[in-house]
Amino acid sequence: MRLKYPLGALISLPLLPILYIQGAKVKATIPKLPEATGTEGMASSSTSDKKPFQLLTLGESTIAGVGVETHALGFTGTLAQSLAEMLQTDVRWKVYAKSGYTAKDVQQKFLPQISEETVDLVVIGLGANDAFALHHPQRWRKDVRNLILQIQEMYPTAPIFFCNMPPIKDFPAFTPQMKFVIGNLVEILGEELKILVEEMPHVYYEGSVISILEWGRKLEIQDPLAAFFSDGVHPSTFAYQVWARETAKQILDSKALNPSSLKNDVAPNTP
Repeated sequence: MRLKYPLGALISLPLLPILYIQGAKVKATIPKLPEATGTEGMASSSTSDKKPFQLLTLGESTIAGVGVETHALGFTGTLAQSLAEMLQTDVRWKVYAKSGYTAKDVQQKFLPQISEETVDLVVIGLGANDAFALHHPQRWRKDVRNLILQIQEMYPTAPIFFCNMPPIKDFPAFTPQMKFVIGNLVEILGEELKILVEEMPHVYYEGSVISILEWGRKLEIQDPLAAFFSDGVHPSTFAYQVWARETAKQILDSKALNPSSLKNDVAPNTP
């Protein structure tokens, strides 16, 4: 895997001027969609008699809900509702995310803002902007590691779960050259993340590469690219909800949470 980046960089170098022009054109032509509104809420479980479970989501534009009207209808709200049903407990959720943010941005700009006293699960969605910036895998590894370590200082027992890397190779708005260079890079960053996560306690990453066409076949959707994208880059409301439900299953499958032993006093904030 360590050879993929230098080989890919060598192949991609002549394409960089073309990518710059194409990237500017894509940025100018895709709709400027706002981020979702309503950054916190509660997902209820009718069978719950426990203290609400606290979920935080951190990340870039997809976690910020670009392409969906409200977070309650998007990734975080759907994830919280799915977890509430699976864990049979109410889930209080809060979003800390911004379009355009890299791993370093989230660590430096959002973590100082987090005020929750207790957190039971942190879910992170990153990778696209680090790939768009052509960040070296070692820089990505360093920035993500710093992010993880600071979260663990704040909430020592809260599991941290990283979402799948964005399926850049499937973005309808991107050119073949952009899909090749940035799509391959984001997959390399995902492989680097997988290695890092294996070295750190209470950190999880499912790691499979999302295929929109496979999702379409599974759900029997005739035109999956139209159904899953709002602007050719960001997910549609439907895509956010499918992705969130899949993520909830991945979280439980990873054993990041043990539904039978959930406590009401986990993850104290110890700044």
